[in-house]
Amino acid sequence: MTTIAIIGAGPGVGLAVARRFGREGFAVALLSRRQTSVDELAATLESEGVTARGFAADVRDPESVERALASASASLGPIEVLQYSPLPQREFLRPVLETSREDFATALQFSLFGAMAATQQVLEDMRSTGRGTLVFVNGGTAARPRTDFAGTSVAFAAESAYASTLHDALKQDGIHVTQLIIPGAIPAEDPERGPAAVADRIWQLHRERDGFRHFLTPMDED
Repeated sequence: MTTIAIIGAGPGVGLAVARRFGREGFAVALLSRRQTSVDELAATLESEGVTARGFAADVRDPESVERALASASASLGPIEVLQYSPLPQREFLRPVLETSREDFATALQFSLFGAMAATQQVLEDMRSTGRGTLVFVNGGTAARPRTDFAGTSVAFAAESAYASTLHDALKQDGIHVTQLIIPGAIPAEDPERGPAAVADRIWQLHRERDGFRHFLTPMDED
């Protein structure tokens, strides 16, 4: 059995993606800061017949991400799909003139350095099996910076550049790197923008392996 690891797993998109991939026979590793939260999600999935386990990890602590992913691979099977989608924190959503150097540094730890630690940890599994998918999920500021959301605008741009270069560098290893940009909110029951729609799109990106940057829905014009 191969595994999808979801970093930033929660009861919305994370759970929906876990269910979608679980239906396709994947085991699911759920990573988030609070062990109790991911244990609850794993129990829900197990009750639905999906093999799942929760692992505590903080993306601002690269070693915790590495340990969690190593444990996931050892207990569930090699990681074939990595979804990097931690939810940005409030201090990343400030106007640029109110955002300190420390705020920017934290945002980069969250979006770039955490993503790097996760990627480097799963590459061995993916290279050994000759296949894999890395999915980076970002908000609209990854494509269109906003002066009022300075932290994500800068950090998502760095994460996007990193992921784009991975897309080119890992093709030869059979590893597909893709980015899904979700403009705006994710309404729970919306058939086009809700968690189930996001999960279906991520499954499609994994299966079709077509190009790097994709949008869940078109971005509004300024």
